[in-house]
Amino acid sequence: MEAEQARILIVDDDRELRELIAETLSEYGYYSQAAKNGAELFAALEREPFDLILLDIMMPGEDGLSLCRRLRAPGTPHCAVPIIFLTALKDITDKVVGLEIGGDDYLCKPFHARELIARIRALLRRSSLSGEARGIENGGTEGVDSALLFGGWKLNVMARHLIDEEGVVVPLSAAEFRLLMLLLSHPQQVVTRDMIMDYLAERSLNIYDRSIDAQVSRLRTKLRDKGANPGLIRTMRGDGYMLASPVRRGSLL
Repeated sequence: MEAEQARILIVDDDRELRELIAETLSEYGYYSQAAKNGAELFAALEREPFDLILLDIMMPGEDGLSLCRRLRAPGTPHCAVPIIFLTALKDITDKVVGLEIGGDDYLCKPFHARELIARIRALLRRSSLSGEARGIENGGTEGVDSALLFGGWKLNVMARHLIDEEGVVVPLSAAEFRLLMLLLSHPQQVVTRDMIMDYLAERSLNIYDRSIDAQVSRLRTKLRDKGANPGLIRTMRGDGYMLASPVRRGSLL
């Protein structure tokens, strides 16, 4: 997505910071609007669409984590909009929690304008790739009612949730969604740990490789693929993981 086409919503209670970010975005060709709290956030989303949200965590009243949970609720009209958290929190656990509940990236205050723009560009690229199912064979766009079908499951890419054979919706965190998209883009092929770390941007968190195993374990739980020998996401010893099922595009209905 080109900068001049991207629309960004800035949500922060600090007026000076909102204005500084808006000025920076304008210099790089981005369109932006600002909100100081949750009420203004949802009002802005009702008025016009946005391609990305910059969301402060520490705000009076409803904080950014709570707002993110509301935005990511299955079936909500804005559940697929990428979110970058703006945070003064230094604890790595707090950052991981933000990503697990649906954030796509985080930026620690104070930050440099160039880092902000770099993270926005990277996330917009990743979001575009996810929306296109990461180049899955015979992909293309077939409307909002299309899904990716594999192993008895359907993935609603737009809403970022799974649907089982009984029609039950299973929500995914941002990290689980990105991991699943990576596996779906390489069906019946080995996806290495390096590929996973690069795609999930986990290197910026300085987390050890064990975090990949934890992410896979959580995704297997959502897919009911647990046990001594999981059949859908297979562990390839010394290499990485493989989605054992073929993938095709079909209807959500």
